Amino acid sequence: MQRVHSAGVRWAFGGVLLFSFSVPLTKVAIGGFSPFFTATGRAVIAGVLAASLLLLRRVPFPPRSRLRPLLFTMAGAVFGWPILLALALQRTTSAHAAVVAAFMPMTTALFAVLRSHERVARQFWVAAGLGTSALVVFALSRGGAQGADPVADLLLVGAVVSSSWCYVEGAAITKVMPGWQVISWVVVLALPVTVPLSFILWRTTSDAYTTTAVEWGALVLLGVSSMYLGFFAWYRGLALAGAAYGGQVQQVQALLTLLWSAWFLGEQVTLGTILTAVIVVVCVAWALRSREDALVAPEE
Repeated sequence: MQRVHSAGVRWAFGGVLLFSFSVPLTKVAIGGFSPFFTATGRAVIAGVLAASLLLLRRVPFPPRSRLRPLLFTMAGAVFGWPILLALALQRTTSAHAAVVAAFMPMTTALFAVLRSHERVARQFWVAAGLGTSALVVFALSRGGAQGADPVADLLLVGAVVSSSWCYVEGAAITKVMPGWQVISWVVVLALPVTVPLSFILWRTTSDAYTTTAVEWGALVLLGVSSMYLGFFAWYRGLALAGAAYGGQVQQVQALLTLLWSAWFLGEQVTLGTILTAVIVVVCVAWALRSREDALVAPEE
């Protein structure tokens, strides 16, 4: 059991590493595309890759009983998070977005408990809360308080809820379907919507933007990594470690997002960055350790 849990954490971290580029890449992409096209375009790229892989592996169409969770996952992963995030980043900075996104691990754990009835230890919530608090303080210190906008904050909250919900829904179906097939069917099932919508958005909005190779590169990377390959590792990690516990690795994602944003802006890593990284890693390890303690604790 411990070996499986450790493998799940490693897989989850692989997904988080790819996801951590989502905010800064989206910020770059919306410089050359509309927010809606950025969201649908990345989904089309992922969908084409997924369709090719499913055809190559000759994977049968999922049974009707699995379509509902796949569609719920699609609503959050393909439309909710990308669109709401892109709209929010038009009104605020990536550093400010990271403040709200820091709550995603806690939200994911809450949904995992409510939706999948996962059992977590009391100290898990303490560790998760401390890690989240450290991330919020760090994001505020890096300019996260700047660019505050009520509409942007509302959009970011919606993005976090959508993303957390699709994580839990997707993780639930990995019990009967491999994680790579889950995300593959999610983006393929979305193609009848994302392809025509992307075409319409491109025809109606492209004249308003001057798109360079940098924006195109950001969009392609979003489609390949954040929208597709990242979920390969992420869903496998959640399936092995559990959505609540595996989801705590997301605390590292929020920190990595801030680091990438700072790197793209040419800023240097400060002592505060290193201190926050240490606190977050300790809190994540504590949260994960609480699972082991709960498993070996004597019954009362």
